[in-house]
Amino acid sequence: MFPNSKGFFLLELLLSLSALLVISMFLLPIYIQVREQSHQVEIENIARKFMYEELQARMMDHNNFNNYSLVQDGIEYQIFWKNSLENSGKVVCVKVERNPFIHGSETCGIFE
Repeated sequence: MFPNSKGFFLLELLLSLSALLVISMFLLPIYIQVREQSHQVEIENIARKFMYEELQARMMDHNNFNNYSLVQDGIEYQIFWKNSLENSGKVVCVKVERNPFIHGSETCGIFE
């Protein structure tokens, strides 16, 4: 900028805008990826919470091993029981189906 000028020179303005554009081109995809990963971790934590709640409920009532689904925030969590291969116990699993917005996941815990 010239010493007697009272504003920005057009070249300085274009240079600063292009630098801002280049920086945002690199940071925007990183921001989107981190946001998707945090959403996936949140879904997995909710599934793990449902699994532990189901295990605690079955400790009180040993006879009721029902399969069912829960919907929270528009996401369906399928809770189902299956027989364990290692021992004669049961395993509870919480499954989230894969769709265009969510990666599928399955969380399992052993009922002892």
